[in-house]
Amino acid sequence: MTDLSTVSPARSTTSPHTEEPIRGLPFMDIRACVEPAVQLGADRGWNLADVRWGAIEPGALTRSDEFVIRFTTFIEDHIPGYVTSLLANFPVVGEDIDLDEFCGNREYFRFLMAWAYDEERHASALTHYQIAAGLADEEELLRELAAEGRKQFQELPGTPLEAFVYTMVQEKATHLFYQRFHAVAQEPVLRDLLQRLGRDEARHFALYRDLVAAYLRRHGTRTLPHLKNVLENFKMPLTASLTDYWRWSLCAPKSVRFDVTDAYEPVGRLVRELVDSPGSPDVDDLLSFITEMRQIA
Repeated sequence: MTDLSTVSPARSTTSPHTEEPIRGLPFMDIRACVEPAVQLGADRGWNLADVRWGAIEPGALTRSDEFVIRFTTFIEDHIPGYVTSLLANFPVVGEDIDLDEFCGNREYFRFLMAWAYDEERHASALTHYQIAAGLADEEELLRELAAEGRKQFQELPGTPLEAFVYTMVQEKATHLFYQRFHAVAQEPVLRDLLQRLGRDEARHFALYRDLVAAYLRRHGTRTLPHLKNVLENFKMPLTASLTDYWRWSLCAPKSVRFDVTDAYEPVGRLVRELVDSPGSPDVDDLLSFITEMRQIA
């Protein structure tokens, strides 16, 4: 996976909403998004026993495949830190929490646990693949993953809206990555595994897209400066903590590389579909920003 550290050219904005806080969604809106997402995950679930590990053909793996598998395993294995960070943003313990806020956090928690299970399965599957394919010693790999996994995870945006936008973009970027890797991989079991991972990431993206859409429907153009703030400052998880992240990222073969700004377009598409304010400075500013970022890439 690649990232883009360049931000768009400086541009002033006349938005009256730039510093305006956005209230969280009513918890019934969150529930309406979460319930079908959790059920869909249950309906389409899979486990490690479904993968034909004994059919792996190590000779069909390229050096590039091995490199990307190893890098991706480290990325997916960060899930404990990610969950810890999200729980800090959406606390579900404390009598001082506003009751409606708690209800919203509780509804999101239902998806968060299902999501965490999916992501932990991804990490376990990639780890198992390396071991089964003879790419790594089990004990040594587990120690290497632990050395990175125990590091402090980056802080996520502090408001629910911005946290949802961030995770929406991150999930879409991960989905795009798995699509590209699947398109060039030749080893049959790896292709099957990448397809499973990609489908899960697409489901996760859909939930966060629905949550962001709910904000857009309820708050309209007031949400847009918050969306732009996330996109301006977006970096994939672990860019600041994973040892040699940038070397790994830049050395990834061109066949699987993409720019994270590719994942910005769904945000622009939501705005065009749901915000009925043609000519609004906020709308024009955000859509122009997305266009510029993709052109820079």
